[in-house]
Amino acid sequence: MGNEYVESMFSVKDQVIALTGGGGILCGMMARALAKAGAKVVVIDFVPEQAVKVAEQIKAEGGSALAVAADCLVKDQVERALQQTLDYYGKVDALINGAGGNRKNATTSPDLSFFDLPADTFMSVFELNFKTALVCCQVFGKYMAEQNKGSIINIASINALKPLTNIPAYSAAKSAVKNFTEWLAVHISHNYSPYIRVNAIAPGFYITEQNRYLLTVEGTGEYTPRGHAVLKQTPMHRFGEPEELLSTIFWLLAPGSSFVHGTTTVIDGGFAVFSGV
Repeated sequence: MGNEYVESMFSVKDQVIALTGGGGILCGMMARALAKAGAKVVVIDFVPEQAVKVAEQIKAEGGSALAVAADCLVKDQVERALQQTLDYYGKVDALINGAGGNRKNATTSPDLSFFDLPADTFMSVFELNFKTALVCCQVFGKYMAEQNKGSIINIASINALKPLTNIPAYSAAKSAVKNFTEWLAVHISHNYSPYIRVNAIAPGFYITEQNRYLLTVEGTGEYTPRGHAVLKQTPMHRFGEPEELLSTIFWLLAPGSSFVHGTTTVIDGGFAVFSGV
């Protein structure tokens, strides 16, 4: 009985979970893990081939998945993605907003000062991270309000707690995601349903294709000065492994977190709490 009780608290079995940015490294990993645990996953990505690749991997492992191509900056495409999900699975239980990323031309460097950052590139990073979350919360959140239940997880960042040097657009956008998560949690409970939960996670440093150029020297495997600075600031003195995000995702989706609402869970090896001295 004890094991069954614990398993039920963390179970995602038969949940239909949509993931934007699902063709990427982190959300693709989440999609595969959730499917292994019995969830039915909808892999939504701007690049159709990436969504299909993840969905096919899941199916090959015996899981259930639907690949959907959509630009999450465009509301009618997200609405079509929702409708495709409903046509295929008949419901949606949860949404993970993982679409996002940074751009090199929105990053300050010795060759590109803050004063010369292209404003349109800066805003494109803001939109890629914040507007995608906004649009998807509007579309999927409206459906959840109609069905009177659901769970939304936004992907913020350690940048939302501490703005990092050189990446002003990404830091500003992730701060907005955290603040919006808190606002939406209150708004949706006050106006629509107490059975819809909105939370976020704030990952620390995990080497992905989006930040590899900042943390490692291309072709060498060595860390850049910035990479070494991150490790020095992280009490656990290492970068995170993507799999270390999974238990928090499972918890936030499962019945065991039924009273967790409006939070941002930090998963950073202690980075945010270390003053440096």
